[in-house]
Amino acid sequence: MASRTENDQAGEYRINDLARESGIPVRNIRLYQERRILPPPVRRGRVGWYSEAHLARLRLIARLLDRGYSLAHIGELISAWERGRDLADVLGLEAALTSPWSEEPQTVISAGDLQRMFGKQEERGTLDRAISSGMLRPDGTRFRVASPQLLDIAVQLVQAGYPLSVVLKLAEDSMHDIERVAERYVSLVKATITPSLSPGDSHGTDEPAEIDDPAAAAALVQSLRPLARKSVDAMLAMAMENAVNQVLGDAVSALAKETRES
Repeated sequence: MASRTENDQAGEYRINDLARESGIPVRNIRLYQERRILPPPVRRGRVGWYSEAHLARLRLIARLLDRGYSLAHIGELISAWERGRDLADVLGLEAALTSPWSEEPQTVISAGDLQRMFGKQEERGTLDRAISSGMLRPDGTRFRVASPQLLDIAVQLVQAGYPLSVVLKLAEDSMHDIERVAERYVSLVKATITPSLSPGDSHGTDEPAEIDDPAAAAALVQSLRPLARKSVDAMLAMAMENAVNQVLGDAVSALAKETRES
């Protein structure tokens, strides 16, 4: 089996490496090429090289399959999208849309690891909740951690004395809230690459102008990444300050009332 070497260029994959990186079997990759929903690799000598754009296309295909689309439907969608446009630009937009937003390294842990982290609080019910929320994903007999940083925060909160069930509820509720924020930001991009307005109806509205150029749309998505992170950090800091001040104010008022009454 071919493996990556120091001579392999960054961002390029042989087919076995592409299969490992995407989680899609080699036979499926070859099938997608036969169906022409995955572009062929670049040939250098006898070796076919795949790029990050191919990896993005595989992720897009996997997501569409998960949503119930058939390969025939996916082929029609991709064909319609590519028609009249430069393939490299289209794949660049796919890469911007489907590449992971988090730079955290992938971590796989065992049930024993969870037991050591959370002790007797790690029970089947809490494990099921962590899986259903997406925080943990079964990987054979082990578990893939969606965010090692969040797992570490959960461990620290439990060590500080908070019950694991309370920590999980906090994580679930917070994820629900942040998903609503993410949807608002994504709607900015959606309005430009899949505009709902009819031609000529955009005048006098607050809707962003349609971007018909995939390369420009990809640049828009890339620019959104750091802006979304910074804005969420800033707004969370403001909200936490307001909430803490409110709690402290209520506590001081209660203490002053007690003092007056005693």
